[in-house]
Amino acid sequence: MPGKQKTRKTLKVSEGIPQPESINRDAVQKLRQQKKKLLATDQYIRGILDHDRTILSQAITLIESSLPEHQEIASNIIEACIPYSGNSLRLGITGVPGVGKSTFIETLGLKITGAGQKLAVLAIDPSSERSGGSILGDKTRMEKLARDKNSFIRPSPSGGSLGGVAWKTRETIILCEAAGFEVILVETVGVGQSETTVHSMVDFFLLLMLAGAGDELQGIKRGIMEMADLVAITKADGSNIEKAERARTEFMNALHVFPPSPSGWIPTVYTCSAIEGTGFDDIWRSIADYIHQTRENGYFQLRRNEQATYWMYEFINESLKNNFYTRPDIRIQLKELEKKVLNKGISSYRAAKMIIDGYLEKGL
Repeated sequence: MPGKQKTRKTLKVSEGIPQPESINRDAVQKLRQQKKKLLATDQYIRGILDHDRTILSQAITLIESSLPEHQEIASNIIEACIPYSGNSLRLGITGVPGVGKSTFIETLGLKITGAGQKLAVLAIDPSSERSGGSILGDKTRMEKLARDKNSFIRPSPSGGSLGGVAWKTRETIILCEAAGFEVILVETVGVGQSETTVHSMVDFFLLLMLAGAGDELQGIKRGIMEMADLVAITKADGSNIEKAERARTEFMNALHVFPPSPSGWIPTVYTCSAIEGTGFDDIWRSIADYIHQTRENGYFQLRRNEQATYWMYEFINESLKNNFYTRPDIRIQLKELEKKVLNKGISSYRAAKMIIDGYLEKGL
């Protein structure tokens, strides 16, 4: 049309050539297949006894797996490793959120490895609700210790277990001991009402507390205080030193109220600073004194025996529960009874009794 100007394109873009995918899918598939490949049971056992950390990590993964075929292999590995276990010092460490457990463990761990001892840190992370995997990953928070040739850090998901301790941690301890680690340190998620779980698998229970966070004695339950063999007030540096000393006095007074421990040990309280490295000599010396005293009076072995019995019954309870809830007929019946309970057609007690009676009649 007259008077209409033509529009000119000032930029011309050629199609070019197709770009390759950013992910090599063949390589990923090959890696997945390699991961799925299992070794023979004796290869895992030999690798653990030869202090092969890669094999140890793979064996721990089998322990944590819920797959029946993995559980069978893991059980055989554990049985074979038991004669080589029991020679380590097992330490449990817990504390209120924000107390600096990872920083404390790294400083203490470097002291242990610096003395020539081999240390395994079993850090129990909170579990992801979606995947069930670890959220935090302590290797990222203990960089120096993770690079130490005498240390082994294994973050494991808690799996929602009560008390913040992974159910398979005790079996993992056995494998680490068979692999030659002399000190096993178990870090829990935080203070909860069932920290008795970690207490039931360690020789020494260390409680970390933070000064200046309000009433120190309000934020912790008496039961956990009674279990503690030592209380450490962290971050005692700079302007916080005075607060830490005041908290130390308060905790010392609180500990005197509790009845004497059957071990004959009198718990104490220390202040420490991971940044300045202060207080750790006193803490480690106190741990050594406790081990010496309890070995002398026989309590150390008595406690180990009590723990072994306790975990036998715990395994029975867990096995029965898993057997019950994984049976297809039980799952179907549970859904049916659940509907009846919600519709008020039957009481909760009656529904539970019906399904348990039926389960026992059919046998395990």
